[in-house]
Parts: sequence; C-alpha cells; structure tokens
Amino acid sequence: MRLRGINYDTGFAPFGSLEQLSRPSFDAEQVRNELAIIARDLHCTAVRISGRDVKRLVLAAEAATSLGLEVWFSPFPTELGAAELVQYFREAARAAEPLRAQGNVVFVLGCELTVFNRGFLPGDTSLDRLHALADPALLTSAGLSLEEQVRAFRSALAESAQAVRQSFNGPLSYAAGSWEPVDWSLFDIIGVDHYLDASNRDSYGSQLRPYLAHGRPVVVTEFGCCTYRGAEDRGALGWNIVDRAARPQRLTQHVVRDERVQVQYLREALRALEKQAVVGAFWFTFASYLNPHRVDAHLDLDCASYGLVKVLESGTGNAYPGLPWEPKLAFHVLAELYARRE
Repeated sequence: MRLRGINYDTGFAPFGSLEQLSRPSFDAEQVRNELAIIARDLHCTAVRISGRDVKRLVLAAEAATSLGLEVWFSPFPTELGAAELVQYFREAARAAEPLRAQGNVVFVLGCELTVFNRGFLPGDTSLDRLHALADPALLTSAGLSLEEQVRAFRSALAESAQAVRQSFNGPLSYAAGSWEPVDWSLFDIIGVDHYLDASNRDSYGSQLRPYLAHGRPVVVTEFGCCTYRGAEDRGALGWNIVDRAARPQRLTQHVVRDERVQVQYLREALRALEKQAVVGAFWFTFASYLNPHRVDAHLDLDCASYGLVKVLESGTGNAYPGLPWEPKLAFHVLAELYARRE
C-alpha cells in the first residue's frame, strides 16, 4: 500500500454540541511535535487531518506538509443541514487550495454525513440516527421514504462537491459509511471507513471489491479498534461504553483493559487489506483526547479509545517528555509494520 496512514484529530463535535469537542484544547507546538512523531517514528506517509475548525485544520496541514506527509484535508461538520454543508465545504475548500503549493493534498468531503448531520436519516442526534440504521422500522419514521433519503443525500454530496471544485483543484474524496449510497463518479478517490468486527471477520477484505469495481483508487479512510477484550468484535462501535452524562464520566460496563487487543486487530486487518488492491489505509486514530487513561478501571476511558497513545489526565509521558500521553503497544507495532513497507 502506498499510503501508510493515520487519522489525526484537531477537534470535532461527536455528540453535536460545540461545548464538548473531541479535542478541547489545541496547542500549535504540541500539534507540530505530534505530527513529527507520526512522520518520523510511526513511518507514516500520509495523515488524514480532521476536525470542525478550518483554522485548526490549516495549521496542522501546514505542519504535516512541511514534514513530507501527504495530507488528507478532512473538514468534519456535525449537525448541519444540506445548505449549511455546501457553504461550510465551500469555505473549507478556499482554505485548502493554498496548501497544494506546499505538498500533496487530498480534500475529503466530510465523514459519514448521513449519521453526523441532519436531514438524511431520522433522528435528532447522531446516536438517534445510528439507532435508525440498526432498526428498519425507524428509517421511515420521520416521513421520508428510503428513496427520498437517498435523493437528499446524493443531492447534498453533488452540490458540496461542485462547490469544493470551484476553489480546490486537487483530488477529491469522501469518507463513506458502508451503508451510504455514494455516487462515486463525483470523486477522484473512493474513501470508505471499513472496520473489522465479528460480523465480517471472514469477509473483511472481500467486502471492498464492490468499491474496487468502480475503477478508481480505493483508500480505507478509517480502521481501528478500542483497548479492551471484546473490542475486536465491536469494531466501529467499540467506543459506545462511556456514560458521558456522569460526573466524572465513566464506563457503562465492566471491561478488561488489554492493549494487546489493538495489536492483534492491527495485524489481522492489515493482512486482509494488503490482499486487496487498495491504495492505502488510515488507522483510527492517533489520540483520543476525550478518553483519558485513569488508574480506576471504572473511570479508565482510554479503554474506549482507538488511539495509539493513552492520554494522561495530568503531567506528561516518559517516552515523549512534554507531551500529555504515553504510547500503547499498538504504537510500536504500527511503527514496525509501516517501517517494513518503506
């Protein structure tokens, strides 16, 4: 695979509220240090930089291109309607175009828009919309037929893609959910969030063949696993074990923390992906700042983190002094596996 990638979060609103960003604080020096580690120590060739704030995206992208990383510039809006999405992506494209003079840049037209934004699936929140996906009876509960939902989604994608291309002259992609009926003729590169779990363990790689049949480059924009036993079977839903309303936030169930789970998952997923003709893949994710590691097992939110590093509540790590995290086992294994592919 040409692209040995990782996701890097600059802060989005996973639960809709801007008061709870996935990365509450954003320090420029820390960002530059982390991206240097991604390029140097993890042996990545590409980084998918995502987040809601375009200024944060640009700062991180400038740092990444200066290190020789290919940047997948990924604005991540939440809870916007179709017209708002078009305007948001238009402004993001204007900010992204100057970056192309500094290095290779791909514009990613959002992530799983049907779940994270309004007007495509029934539900007031992303969690509501995920529940609708799992229950066919809920999919038409808002009065829209499935055909109308598809038309609304495809129309928003087409209008947004057109708006982006008016300002951004580089390649265009989209980070799709497997359920989304994307018109891939709009894009130069097919991007799909593709998680290994109990339901597809025997077909994980082969599930990408319909995407490959379009004759365009295919990239896995997300794959990853949380840090507890059993997370390997939950894939993209492994994060859903945290009570965000509790103070302090805590796990909703007893799980056994185990960093080896991520390692096994990483090896298995990469083996399967390399058997397919995909251009590359991005591990999800470098760090999850909403899920700090704690000694108390009931409060150890890092169990619900896909990060290669465990975020510390206070102080700095020993391996990388000055940074508020410590590498997990998967950090070193991903570095080893990516280095072999240089």
